[in-house]
Amino acid sequence: MQIAVIGAGDCSPEEYTAAQDVGYLIAANHEIIICGGMGGVMEAACKGAKEQDGRTVGILPDMGDGNPYLDVRVRTAMGYSRNVVLVQSADAVIAIGGKYGTLSEIAIALKLKKPVFGYKTWDIEGVFKCATPEETVVMAVRAARLSPSYRSPPDPKGFS
Repeated sequence: MQIAVIGAGDCSPEEYTAAQDVGYLIAANHEIIICGGMGGVMEAACKGAKEQDGRTVGILPDMGDGNPYLDVRVRTAMGYSRNVVLVQSADAVIAIGGKYGTLSEIAIALKLKKPVFGYKTWDIEGVFKCATPEETVVMAVRAARLSPSYRSPPDPKGFS
């Protein structure tokens, strides 16, 4: 599953730590992080995932390289329009803090009926408010695994 982690490219130290914890826990649940690929919350989530040997994907707004913790870089040259690609690619969304770019991603997710779990982010209808970073991951992983695109993990013996 791909869980989007969204938030400001310029975030507070508390948001950075929360995003790093979220990334670590997503990877510990064997899910993929998909994000905007830049700094702040996005970088922290990817950094946390890499600490757990997780996989990270950045949907970049430009032709640059994004943050140093990305495994896959999708260079869109679309600016904020890449938010649609990011959210459409996610099975669930976690919002941490954020500004208007994050608000646009939340709005897109809600319009597309993607579940959104928030930690200290916009308080709007449709966003499931979570008290801790850990709660956001538990809720997002559960929602992602209930999504129509979820496929059961392969049988370790090679049988399906």
